Amino acid sequence: MYTLYYSPGRASLAIHWILIHLGVSFEARLIDFVTKAHKSPEYLRINPDGTVPTLVVGGARYFESAALALMLAERHPAGDLDIPQGAPERSDYLQWMVYFANTLQPLYRAWFYADEVGGAEAVEAVKAHARVRIERVWERVDARLRETPYIAGKSLSAVDFHATMLMRWSREMPTAADRWDNIAGYLDRMRALKSFSLVHEREGLEMWPRVLRGF
Repeated sequence: MYTLYYSPGRASLAIHWILIHLGVSFEARLIDFVTKAHKSPEYLRINPDGTVPTLVVGGARYFESAALALMLAERHPAGDLDIPQGAPERSDYLQWMVYFANTLQPLYRAWFYADEVGGAEAVEAVKAHARVRIERVWERVDARLRETPYIAGKSLSAVDFHATMLMRWSREMPTAADRWDNIAGYLDRMRALKSFSLVHEREGLEMWPRVLRGF
């Protein structure tokens, strides 16, 4: 059985969602960022960075949402979220997962924590730069989804859970990801998954996007 340390809507969301989707046994332990539980001595002994997710597997602790998504998909091939070695879409699968983790997630940090990135006097400049680059990512993703129904190709995979989580993070930005037509249709497909509703319910999150579009 897995133990997941999570905080609603944060980087643990994709892993919580994948665990639900796979139907595997796991225990979810809430880490309340409001009370700064992620900085408590108890949690720092589990995850020295004080971040989520942390996934405990057989007593070993693992971190980083993108890596955990890949690991879970590989460990549970019956769930059909992995694209195995030798498959034509494998390279796209790995490329997009790393692209989201290395390119998009740091830009979100610049947007949400601009004062930490550039100092109080540079908040607006940092956010403006981050916004331009985040929207450039959505343009690239939208172009990709014009060609294929899912990020890695024809089939749903672990990278789609990670991508959808990151799209959700844009919901209160000046231009949310679902403003791009192909991304909007893609989100309809992801929102139609039963596990999508379940993870929102368990984390107490507002459903997003709010309206299910036809496709």
